[in-house]
Amino acid sequence: MVKFNKVASFLVLGACFFTTQGMAAGGGTHLESADIRPDNIASLQRGARNFMNYCSGCHSAQYVRFNTIGKHLELSEDDLVENLMFNADKSYETIRAAMPAASAARWYGKAPPDLSLMARARGADYVFTFLKSFYVEEQSPTGVDNVVLPGTSMPDVLWELQGYQEAVFSHHENEDGSVTTTFEGFEQISPGLLDAEEYDEFVRDTVNFLVYIAEPIRSDRRKLGVWVLMFLIFFFILAAQLKKQIWKDVK
Repeated sequence: MVKFNKVASFLVLGACFFTTQGMAAGGGTHLESADIRPDNIASLQRGARNFMNYCSGCHSAQYVRFNTIGKHLELSEDDLVENLMFNADKSYETIRAAMPAASAARWYGKAPPDLSLMARARGADYVFTFLKSFYVEEQSPTGVDNVVLPGTSMPDVLWELQGYQEAVFSHHENEDGSVTTTFEGFEQISPGLLDAEEYDEFVRDTVNFLVYIAEPIRSDRRKLGVWVLMFLIFFFILAAQLKKQIWKDVK
């Protein structure tokens, strides 16, 4: 089992995961493939750790219970209590945001959304690309912006891991006098605690967990589906043989 590390400052690191200023990818930004592994238990355990340390300060996940997470991620109740249940007393409780909704609304304009269904609503690729696409923007109140969601009010809570980067834009003047701005890529300003490959893995695990909580019964449903298909195939063959036997003398 993955060893979970508590982050003492998780209450203030959560901030606003997605803002109210629009939920579409800005400027037609290309979305990277998240390439998640929904059946990789170790990845899901790491993702649960990441979520609780960096997201649950501001975001809830009110449609999934800790004991459900423990069951599917092969974690005992002691594991849950010691490593995940920072602001819950019972394992049947759901994930609640540590930051009061009223305070979050006052600081960020609106309370950060519940993330239970975010990956299902936006897609794993969107969330993966969003978490990699913060860049330094001096005119932003938080000091950063995001090319996937321009104008986001979410601070770059993962800056220490990824480091700071600068977005490179090209500007093209059109015949009608308007200017088209195109995103060209990022340039690293300062390194983070993780290199690019490690950071991608960190984000991938986090997104994997978000995809899991959007549909915790996915694994059980797929297993049941296999048995249903086997049942249907068996009785299809049985029915075909029965029909052949009944109609063998009919010409």
